Parts: sequence; structure tokens; C-alpha cells
Amino acid sequence: MSSAASVGADASLRIFLALCLPDDVLDALAAWGARELRSCRRLDRKQLHVTLAFLGSRSERDVPAILATLEQAARSVARFPLAPLRWRETGSAGMVVLADPSGRACLLAELLHAQLEERGLYRRERRPWLPHVTVARFRARPRLDPPLPPVRTFVPSDAAAYLSELHPNGARYTVLHTVRLADDGETGGADDQSEDDNGTMRRMDG
Repeated sequence: MSSAASVGADASLRIFLALCLPDDVLDALAAWGARELRSCRRLDRKQLHVTLAFLGSRSERDVPAILATLEQAARSVARFPLAPLRWRETGSAGMVVLADPSGRACLLAELLHAQLEERGLYRRERRPWLPHVTVARFRARPRLDPPLPPVRTFVPSDAAAYLSELHPNGARYTVLHTVRLADDGETGGADDQSEDDNGTMRRMDG
């Protein structure tokens, strides 16, 4: 585990938890976005991640409990494969939805949500969690249909707590703390799945 930033006492912080993407995945997504998403405001390479939970504005005093919860959940679920599945647009964002063949990514998110909620640090969203990487922002939905990025199945090795600071040109993210995801055999008992997939996921509807 590591901490890359510090905050002042009693500060109000916008915090989210996310999976960190491998460097080769970041490179591939950035290059693909430059080719296929020219009409959108593309997110920078360093802004790409898989959000696990957005906690909104929290007191600096909440940070230790948030980090402890992240570490506990990360020790409970073995690493898992993810791969591009389909393109999705909302009213303000474009994203690459990810396949989670083992179900472990969803299990990790569920554990985090439950533990954070129990500690009074999070209010669960009504919609189910969807593994995805937001790659673009826009004011009007462009209704794009880009090909999937050329990213093979990958396995995230770390999760992190991020500080989100709003600026005129968009949010800036700073890593507050990173934690390594457990290898098979290192979990604390919550994970009982072992499915893996080393192939390339093809595009699917739904």
C-alpha cells in the first residue's frame, strides 16, 4: 500500500475509490480515444480508471476509515480479469463498459458499498454497479458508435482512493492512497470464485 498525497485537517474533500488500470491499457485507451472520439472532450490518460464508489464531499476526519475499508475489501477478493464489452453513452459521458466474467469486480464493489454504508460513509445508488471506464464528457449526447478499443483482457493489480478537485477545464484527480488487490490464495474469505479468462472479449449487445 502507499500514500501519494496528504490533506489538511478538517478539509472538505471530494473522494472516490477506483481500480487502477495497467499502463498498457491506459496507453491503448488514450490512443483509441484520439482516433475515435475527436468530437468529444476526451479524458486525459491520467484520468482513466474504473470507479468503485463515489463518496462525494467528506470530512478529512473520514479519510482513515475510508482507507481502512478499501484495504479490507481489497484483501477479501482475489484479482480478476476485465475486458472491453460495449460502448455506452449517458447524457453527459461516454464510457467503455467492461466484462467481468468471474464476477469478482462486482463482488469487490458490493463489499465496499456495504462496508462503507455500514460506517455511514456512503449511500448506495439505486442502479446496480456497472464496471466501466469513462473516457469522454459532453454537453449533448453525440450518439457515437465507435469500435471497441484494442484492449485484451487485463487484470487490475491495485485500487486507490482519489481526491477529485474541480477546475474550469474539468476535474483533476490526485491519488491519496493505493492498495494492492489480493492474489489467489491471499483473500480473507469473501471470494470463492476462481474463473479466469485470458482471451480477447468480443463485442456484445446488452
